[in-house]
Amino acid sequence: MFIQTEETPNPQTLKFIPGREVMADGTLHMPDAEAAKRSPLAERLFQVDGVNGVFLGSDFISVTKLDAKEWYLLKPAVLGIIMEHFTANRPVVTEGAELSGESAGEDTEIVSQIKELINTRVRPAVAQDGGDIVFRGFEQGVVYLHMQGACSGCPSSTATLRMGIENMLKHYIPEVTAVRAVQ
Repeated sequence: MFIQTEETPNPQTLKFIPGREVMADGTLHMPDAEAAKRSPLAERLFQVDGVNGVFLGSDFISVTKLDAKEWYLLKPAVLGIIMEHFTANRPVVTEGAELSGESAGEDTEIVSQIKELINTRVRPAVAQDGGDIVFRGFEQGVVYLHMQGACSGCPSSTATLRMGIENMLKHYIPEVTAVRAVQ
């Protein structure tokens, strides 16, 4: 098994691509070891000293490290865990684990348009960088988004929100006045 790695715009996060499906549906963001209990793979990754976050995408795993640790020390252990996990055909998530996604409910026409633009134009591009952006709400012209994976804590995430996503949404949906990140 060959696992590719890619740098992300966030220097604390590396994207690991195992060459097979990681998540069949949705994504899973685990910012700490407590949240990782939903995934046997993430639990093992958090055992590596210096791992500070794990994000599971459709075909990749983003791992975030502590500032004080160096990738050249962490990367071999992370690669070994991922390789061993997939080679042994272990499940990536536990049964019934709650995945990331938008809240259910009936959407207004504007909210439907916002979600459509985010899902078709933003999320695929952000996934290329090892992250995800999830719609959390729209109130009084402001779109609230939750950034996950490599996007969470990324130095360029503010620029992505303001110059990329906000400008695009304002262009297509005049009712949008701002975009803000939420936890």
